Amino acid sequence: MKLCDFLVGVVTGVAVAYVVKETSTRVNPNKNPNAVLEDIKNEFKKDGTIDGSWIYMQPESFKKENITIPVYKGGISRVEDGEAVNFEFAADAKSGTIVDLVRI
Repeated sequence: MKLCDFLVGVVTGVAVAYVVKETSTRVNPNKNPNAVLEDIKNEFKKDGTIDGSWIYMQPESFKKENITIPVYKGGISRVEDGEAVNFEFAADAKSGTIVDLVRI
């Protein structure tokens, strides 16, 4: 195998990988819900341990004031002062930013 043929194969592979990545981002611009949940869990872990967590895998419409955005809804539970405390959140499906957090 010639070095030139090898380099052509490498360049072609990188170009195809880039096109596939860009296409998949345009087809589904939403962030992976598991990644969103992990980011939120990491923030909650700064204040203590987490007992459980969940997230809906399909985005839902969330309206606040006059703005409607797609969000992932989920929840986190942890123990504070010996009592179980539950939180429900809504995170922007595109960025993963929490747009609503309610302690229940």
